[in-house]
Amino acid sequence: MAELPSGLLEACVVVGASNEKLREIYQHHQHGNSKELSLLEAEVLQVHAPPFVSKETNSSQAIGPAFSRVQRRRSFIKKKKRDCPTEKSVNGESAKCVEASSATEDISVPKDLDLIALPQLCFPGGLQLANEQKEDSYHFLVFTDLFGNRTHGVVVQHYRSVQLYHESSAQNSPRRNSSRLYAPFAICIISKFPYYNALRDCLSCLVVQLRLGRQSEYEETVKEVSAKLSLVPLPPPGQLHVSFSLRPLQIVLPSREAQDRPVIDINLHLPLLCFTHTTLLQVLSCLLQEQKVVLLSSDWARLTLVAESLLLYLQPLSWQQPYVPVLARGMLDFLMAPTAFLMGCHISHIEEVSAETDDLILVNLDDGSIQTSWAEQIDLPCIPLAAAECFVSRAESLQLHYDLELCHTGLGTDANERRAHRRNWQHRLNTQIQNISLELVLNIFRDVQDYLNYEHRVFNSEEFLRTREPGEQTFYKTVLDTHIFHSFLRDRLNRKMDAYSHMEINTRNSVPRNRVMTDSPRRPPMSELSRSGYSGPEHRLSRRLGASLPNLDQSPADSLTTLYTHRLSSLRKISPDTGLKFHQKAVKVFRLPEFPPPLAYHYVQNYYSDMVVSLEKAIGATPPDDSSLLARYHYLRGLVNTVSNKRLDALEDFQSLYKTDAEIFPPQMVKSLVDSLPASERAQAERRPELKHFISRIKRDQERERCRNDNKEDEGAIKRFKLPKKHMQLEEFVKCVQESGMVKDQGTIRSLFDALTVGQQKQVGPDLFRVFYTIWKETEAEAQEVCLPASVLEHLEPSECVFKLSSSVKTSRGVGKIAMTQRRLFLLTDGRPGYVEVAQYRDIEDVKVSSAPFMLLRIPSLKLRVRGRKETFEANLKTEAELWNLMVKEMRAGRSMADLHKDPQYMQQALTNALLMDAVVGSLQSNKAIYAASKLSHFDRIRTEVPMMVPQTTAEVLKHKINPSLELATPHAVDALLYTPGQLWVSVSGGKVMVFDASSWSITHTCLQVGTAKLNCMLEVDPDQVWMGSEDSVIYIITVASMVCKRQLTEHRTEVTGLTLGADKYSQKVAYSCSVEGSVMLWDVATLQVRKQFRLSCDRLLSIYNHNGGLWCCSRDSIMEVWRNGSLKHRMSLPEQQKGAGSTFSSILLLPELEEVWSVCMDSGEVCVWHIKDATRPYHRVELQDCSGCFCMIRVKNKVWIGGVARSSPKGKVYILDAERHLVLKELHGHADRVTALCSAEDRYALSGAGKRDGKVAIWKVE
Repeated sequence: MAELPSGLLEACVVVGASNEKLREIYQHHQHGNSKELSLLEAEVLQVHAPPFVSKETNSSQAIGPAFSRVQRRRSFIKKKKRDCPTEKSVNGESAKCVEASSATEDISVPKDLDLIALPQLCFPGGLQLANEQKEDSYHFLVFTDLFGNRTHGVVVQHYRSVQLYHESSAQNSPRRNSSRLYAPFAICIISKFPYYNALRDCLSCLVVQLRLGRQSEYEETVKEVSAKLSLVPLPPPGQLHVSFSLRPLQIVLPSREAQDRPVIDINLHLPLLCFTHTTLLQVLSCLLQEQKVVLLSSDWARLTLVAESLLLYLQPLSWQQPYVPVLARGMLDFLMAPTAFLMGCHISHIEEVSAETDDLILVNLDDGSIQTSWAEQIDLPCIPLAAAECFVSRAESLQLHYDLELCHTGLGTDANERRAHRRNWQHRLNTQIQNISLELVLNIFRDVQDYLNYEHRVFNSEEFLRTREPGEQTFYKTVLDTHIFHSFLRDRLNRKMDAYSHMEINTRNSVPRNRVMTDSPRRPPMSELSRSGYSGPEHRLSRRLGASLPNLDQSPADSLTTLYTHRLSSLRKISPDTGLKFHQKAVKVFRLPEFPPPLAYHYVQNYYSDMVVSLEKAIGATPPDDSSLLARYHYLRGLVNTVSNKRLDALEDFQSLYKTDAEIFPPQMVKSLVDSLPASERAQAERRPELKHFISRIKRDQERERCRNDNKEDEGAIKRFKLPKKHMQLEEFVKCVQESGMVKDQGTIRSLFDALTVGQQKQVGPDLFRVFYTIWKETEAEAQEVCLPASVLEHLEPSECVFKLSSSVKTSRGVGKIAMTQRRLFLLTDGRPGYVEVAQYRDIEDVKVSSAPFMLLRIPSLKLRVRGRKETFEANLKTEAELWNLMVKEMRAGRSMADLHKDPQYMQQALTNALLMDAVVGSLQSNKAIYAASKLSHFDRIRTEVPMMVPQTTAEVLKHKINPSLELATPHAVDALLYTPGQLWVSVSGGKVMVFDASSWSITHTCLQVGTAKLNCMLEVDPDQVWMGSEDSVIYIITVASMVCKRQLTEHRTEVTGLTLGADKYSQKVAYSCSVEGSVMLWDVATLQVRKQFRLSCDRLLSIYNHNGGLWCCSRDSIMEVWRNGSLKHRMSLPEQQKGAGSTFSSILLLPELEEVWSVCMDSGEVCVWHIKDATRPYHRVELQDCSGCFCMIRVKNKVWIGGVARSSPKGKVYILDAERHLVLKELHGHADRVTALCSAEDRYALSGAGKRDGKVAIWKVE
């Protein structure tokens, strides 16, 4: 049996006083013996839980009442003693002992439902009779199991006259007391999802029906409504809501915005009405620090609604501690728990609660105050000021009062229409509040990702804390040790792409984004230091906030004034949407059919059939390009078919969902569905190829997930970096340095290991490493504290950082400190700081250590000869001279290498080496320190030993280099390249994709994970989607706007190797794909359906191209021209002289206007040119000099670019050939490994990617 998906209702429970107790009290009341009405014990009277109907029970019951007694097994009735007398109950129903005992023998209660505490929670203030009718009251509950799973309840308390019971059974009794008694009863609807507003509306409808119905029909009416709610399917995440009619109201179930976001069916602005903004931030700060928080209110409903809103404000941080928003009067001992918690109780218990323990945070929801149980003032650390100011500024601009929205509208006569208007207003407000609160969390934790080591799953908390403002460190120190932060940190290390990640990307400053491309030690640029003002803590508040903050373009002085002066008017407020507006699709509401009147099995099946018909109509009316909405309809129809036992139809729906939006695909539900298939249906599925393939893919995905879980048992583990406590060999040292965040490159770390172990055993002791690490961090801190005046800053580039300052020394150009940035050396003069240019690294011609006379002594000095200057710069650096000599030489060599190879990473690596030299010399403090530091002179040694010559042709054409593997532990081969307007897509091994801004060549999206296998090809199908063909036989479709893969094409059975665009006979855009076994598929781009497919006979089909109504396909053994229907037109085989050598085709290129096809082979340096109309043999051959194989080929203007590998070395080469004359024009040397991918950027640039020994992308200028 398939595990049925959860519906809206888990159970419906009726709670009240027992009939015996009510009868006793009523009799005393009738005889005038009634005293003051005391509290009664609440008991569970009824429990109704699905399934309410089944195929088995239907055959034995007739169509009649909504529920016959045959279904009694799913209802709970309190057991009575077997020896109780046979008499009339209070409500007039017979309750014979024999009947009661026999009826309850097969009664069952849902296994996850705990009935012990429920009566108290349904009457948290106690159950007490009343002398007059009272209004119905509602409140909300949250239940949490041992595993942290939450279930939600909505309770209505309504009063019923006790006399009505008695009068029906004792009509002839004389009345001695005409006053009435009213007993409260509670009806609690329990659901796995927090649909508080919707379930409250359902209970409102139920209470109306109970009032209008007869007393004897009470239980039957509750059952009927419960059964109806159990038929309601839940909406999938996204823009599709579900509505149903429960007379007299139309009820709407809102969907989650995304798979990772919770259901929100409450009014999120309630905390903003209860608290001032300052108090609200204090409450959130207490929750972030995991304090013992107690909410107090005279309104039970307010407790849960505000508590739920507060936790939603903290998303994506998830509360991990005990959570009981409503405590009954008998549960106050829960507040003695030793752990942190969030609980709520009645305001009348405030004195009792305060006296019990002295470590509680008491939050009064009625007057909006916060205090502790030991003092009226709260002294816990506050949320960082800059983040708090931004939140307050946005919150002040929110429109929180619905009445203002109604000023220009009429009242209307349709209640459901007015409710829909209010619901839409609330939805807009909730969205604004979600964005504001998410930005608050982002501004608090934006810098966390800079201190993560993804490979070793390490968070460098000490370094993170050290870089916080002094006034913020206590707050962060507390938060970093909480469970709520640990869960958040785990998601960051897993690179979870949730709402937080998307907002972080969208609001990221351009400067940090560009700095991601460098592997230099962490330093803020001087422009940022000056803007944030490192001269004092009061000037250092806004440096970590994102681009979404207000007034980012104003001057620093104005910004600080805005930050610290009181906002006097709304002119200083910012819109709640400024910088936070993200594209949102219009919400659709799917209306369910009317509930069947008699809820018998076949009527329920007809109801599901009507729902399927409605969904089919909705699917048919949805435009094919609205794949997101189509996916939601398929999801919903799959749910309905599952619960109605139409398993194969359900699998077809989930197959469509898998292709159109994999993000909301329910793998566990589908697995259960597949496992429940009976033999006959499984045989039917085997006879349907697409369904058979889908089932096999589901099982393969499950197996892969199981293996992944087995191999990554510690995926949830997070380590804090700690200094080593024992001696480390090389391997341990490499891991320790990488975890520390100082350096990632393994080659550099090995050189550092050699430096620290000069003249001793090859191991690094804990004391030495601690000294080295301390010096590294101290040097970094000193550089960050540098405060340069504006007169100095105007000489520096905005991105420049000061990395090293010498002591104050005498130089040939004055007295001061020598400052080293990544671009230059300059003298920061003493006294009033001034700027004196020393040299840019590329202008330094010679560096040497000399000695300057001083009285009778010779003082070591550093001499620099600079291009274009007659005089030599000399600085009396004394004991620092040898170190500065090494550092400046390394920086000069790195600059020279970077200029020659157009690769800025060389400069960053040289800078890292120089700073490591400084730390090595400081930590060793011996006569071998300089010799040890010289082990890190990587680029200077290359410059001295090997001529750093780049061929002139290469130097002229090469513009820039980027490293897509920079954020990865080791270099990865570039598998595929794609240029789309403004962006460069780079695929590296394992399905990782990096996206670069094509204007600055800076990375914008790091490590998009597209499947887990190698990506062979990428294609821009339209401006909003990129298709990627994978080794795992799937075509992944990336939505460019969100950079998320939601849709997949799974029709191929083997590795997808080629993609191309075309047009059908009606000029509609289509796409072609091919897989390695020879299958070719024609796709309708709008509907993502396969229009046609055929299979070619060949050895490993590699690529496909569309031309002039036909297709050109390249395999290892042949080149084929085929008609669109798959019939072969021409076949070109390998030339005879290459067949015997085991050569295989690797790439082809069509030149239609020349009627030529060019081909290259993997193990041959020969280019073959074929005539399109003559497939017998190539009519021209071009021999590429010093080339052992070619792998890719593109056309740029009238040139053909070919990527290959040299014969004399493993280095990669790019050859540029004249397309018309078939001549080699240029031979470019730009990679240390073979060239594996080529693409063109608007015919202005050609880009080449290389194998894993190089792993870089070279950008070449096109003439």
